[in-house]
Amino acid sequence: MIIRKTERLIIRNWREGDRDLFAEINNDPKVMEFFPFRRDRAAADALFDRNASTIAETGFGFFALALRDGDVPIGFCGLSRTHLAPHLPGGTIEIGWRLAVSYWRKGYATEAALALLDHGFGERNLGEIVSFAVATNARSIAVMRRIGMRPDPSRDFDHPGVPDTHQPLKRHVLYTITADEWRLGAKTPN
Repeated sequence: MIIRKTERLIIRNWREGDRDLFAEINNDPKVMEFFPFRRDRAAADALFDRNASTIAETGFGFFALALRDGDVPIGFCGLSRTHLAPHLPGGTIEIGWRLAVSYWRKGYATEAALALLDHGFGERNLGEIVSFAVATNARSIAVMRRIGMRPDPSRDFDHPGVPDTHQPLKRHVLYTITADEWRLGAKTPN
């Protein structure tokens, strides 16, 4: 299932041939710098299967990102339902991304995220999309800003999935954009 195409990317569901890349990015110390753990192959495969199934069933999830030239997988970007009550109410949709290091600093996350905001607001009729990251994760926060999201400090939270043993990773900042804000200042995806 293809969700969107951009000038350089295909945003689609996962395929069996994507497993190695998915495992790589979920175990890479640079990619996972702001997460309290990395996934071994078995854990990455289990997450891969759950994610692909959720996308097929609901149309939401973290979609595979592949280069249009050759359909080479490079990471993921998606619109996913959060499970962070009471911090975020049920039904809240987050946008997030993760790319293999060799594809960083090329604008791929921004390009995919813009296309998915357009998809979320234009085709899925969402009212709001949020994103959140560890407060010191400057790279992800920069993408949030580039795609037109704004900080909402009143909704910052300590992530319940981060153990107390990893205090520097607990505090998350929240960025948001509403459908009305998107329509007023919509950035056109490539």
